[in-house]
Amino acid sequence: MSLSREDRFKELGLWPVWRQREAPGQPGSKQEAGQTANELAGMGLDALREAVRSCTRCELYKTRKQGVFGVGDANADWLIVGEAPGADEDRQGEPFVGQAGKLLDAMLAAIGLQRGRNVYIANVLKSRPPGNRDPRPDEVAACLPYLERQIELIRPKLIVALGRFAAQSLLLTDTPISRLRGKLHEYHGVPLVVTYHPAYLLRNQADKARAWEDLLLAVATMRGLQAGDKG
Repeated sequence: MSLSREDRFKELGLWPVWRQREAPGQPGSKQEAGQTANELAGMGLDALREAVRSCTRCELYKTRKQGVFGVGDANADWLIVGEAPGADEDRQGEPFVGQAGKLLDAMLAAIGLQRGRNVYIANVLKSRPPGNRDPRPDEVAACLPYLERQIELIRPKLIVALGRFAAQSLLLTDTPISRLRGKLHEYHGVPLVVTYHPAYLLRNQADKARAWEDLLLAVATMRGLQAGDKG
């Protein structure tokens, strides 16, 4: 049974997500305070990108350089979801552009994919946590509706969640990634495969073999979906 956004956050103890902010005199604060999650449902990708650019829904807007929305094919079959922007991403405004991004590109190339071609890349958090610390629950809660709307608009056939925070946020679980990877999950009817974040793999070379197994699972799943479409 599919849960509403409100029910999903209530299960995690994170509701209400959209809280009115007291920020007298701050440009745009009145508009943002009145905006609700329901209003995101009427936004296209361009409007959603602008909402992320000017978002002040959590404290990360005070330390980020810019919101990092996402990049790629807006009609992609493959959606890659990471955790949060790092320093390079915060500077350039695009997800996965540092060393982890180079490894992600290599991982995609290994299964015949290329950034921007039938692939869309986004993060759960749109703003960089200071010092690349772990995202906090309130930050995830504030940002996740943006990602949910991205998924609704892109309508991917398959989601690949990179790392613990992406997987746990989308699947509403605190199960360790070691137990999430290696099997097929589902996000609102969309097949979802969990694997390790490229930044983790840069530090833990031994787990690259497991990540490769996860990518092969994703490829096999996509082939099955494509075969079903043809049938």
